[in-house]
Amino acid sequence: MPGTSLTLGREGDVVIDDNPFLHRRFLEIHTHDGLWWIANVGNHLTATVADPTGGLNAWLSPGARMPIVFRETSVWFTAGPTTYDFEIRYEGGVFAPPAQVGSDIGGTTIGRVSFTPDQRLLVVALCEKALLKGEPGGSSIPQSAEAAARLGWTVTRFNRKLDNVCQKLTAGGVSGLHGSSDRLASSRRARLVEYALASRLVTKSDLVLLPPRGATAQAR
Repeated sequence: MPGTSLTLGREGDVVIDDNPFLHRRFLEIHTHDGLWWIANVGNHLTATVADPTGGLNAWLSPGARMPIVFRETSVWFTAGPTTYDFEIRYEGGVFAPPAQVGSDIGGTTIGRVSFTPDQRLLVVALCEKALLKGEPGGSSIPQSAEAAARLGWTVTRFNRKLDNVCQKLTAGGVSGLHGSSDRLASSRRARLVEYALASRLVTKSDLVLLPPRGATAQAR
């Protein structure tokens, strides 16, 4: 009904978590002009909003809002070391999601951005915990050293390839992957994970690309 609203956060109508990095009121779902909207009412955190196929996703910065037009909408956001996700189901959604993005041989293409196998592997390693949990909720994002060890790489090699991935996506129009030096390391990993999950750049089926747990791999 008109005027209806629902807030999500540490102390919202829907309590997400007691994570101290999370705003007391972060996201708000409300009606206005005959539409349902999702708004970022926080002052620091951002959210990634996507349709079911990942063909359309948006970066919801503080103060921004967007209409809910699909029957299913996925939302990701990061507070401190934890990335959260949840789904919005709206029976009144009238728009069909865009066609899924395909892949080419030897790499993965999202829009006009093409990734090498190593670059794709890096993204899978960062998203592993989120992909493994299998249902909406929270998951931690590995530090660069942890992800590098998971792949048997040196941290220097991991960070170099992370730079390349972020540069490619930024050049392709993806926001939030570059910033000031004091926030770059942690923020870009979080934003990369959110974007990769929202755009379906990697899925659970890609986990087979990772080396088996416990396997010894020489860092290189």
